[in-house]
Amino acid sequence: MDVKIRNLIIIIIIIALAYFMIKPGANYERIEIAGSTSVQPVAEKLAAEYMKKHPNVRINVQGGGSGMGIRTAQQGVVDIGTSSKALKPEEKDDLREYVIGKDGIIIAVNHRNPVDDLTDEQLRDIFSGKIRNWKEVGGPDAEIHVIVREEGSGTRSSFVSLVMKNTKIRSDAIVQGSTESVKQAVKSDPYAIGFVSMAHMSPDVKALEVNDVTPSETTVADGSYPLVVPFEFLTKGEPEGAVKDFIDWVFSPEGQAIVRSQKVVPAIANVSDDT
Repeated sequence: MDVKIRNLIIIIIIIALAYFMIKPGANYERIEIAGSTSVQPVAEKLAAEYMKKHPNVRINVQGGGSGMGIRTAQQGVVDIGTSSKALKPEEKDDLREYVIGKDGIIIAVNHRNPVDDLTDEQLRDIFSGKIRNWKEVGGPDAEIHVIVREEGSGTRSSFVSLVMKNTKIRSDAIVQGSTESVKQAVKSDPYAIGFVSMAHMSPDVKALEVNDVTPSETTVADGSYPLVVPFEFLTKGEPEGAVKDFIDWVFSPEGQAIVRSQKVVPAIANVSDDT
């Protein structure tokens, strides 16, 4: 069975199970969200805070990848699909896009790696396999272990667009199924390199500068950091009812402050962290 079809079936089953787990007779409005694993944590936090203030609404958030978020939104399987990449014209297909914030793609290495900065050209050569030893970029004499996301990942798609251009990722790259699993693989391997969402970064791996620019909220917001991607909510047509109210709330100062609290640059400037 095709992996994309299998994943779609899994998402549908999870949504169905979540629906039937609600107490019979409960008068809840439901919102189903699925897609990017990079967007998932901020979507879960937004959902949790919204439900505190709206006890009659139940929001179920699932991952599956940006490709899954786009397809399930197009097919009406979910109310909101999520994506960590800009949609191509052929993917829009009656979808409404809501950029809830911006994220940086972080190039992560193990803390034992002395390399602190790479250019986008060096990254392209490393991930394509042209450069295979760390000593070629100022590191130790050791083979580079490339860690990437799976096909259908929004972070991978954005990385390919921003860094790889028309060059293919090396065929022997180690593939991981989520941003968190990429980070854990880099954490456990002193010779690994991978790309992860800035929203998922933590002190247990090291973020590299790219083209001498440090990834941060400021450099992502002003565009000086070269690897920036949108965090998007997607709906099929204009949202209505509870879905519209939830999305409107996400763009309120309260919702955008929650976005910022999750290490995502908010879509609305000058939003404080006070929630």
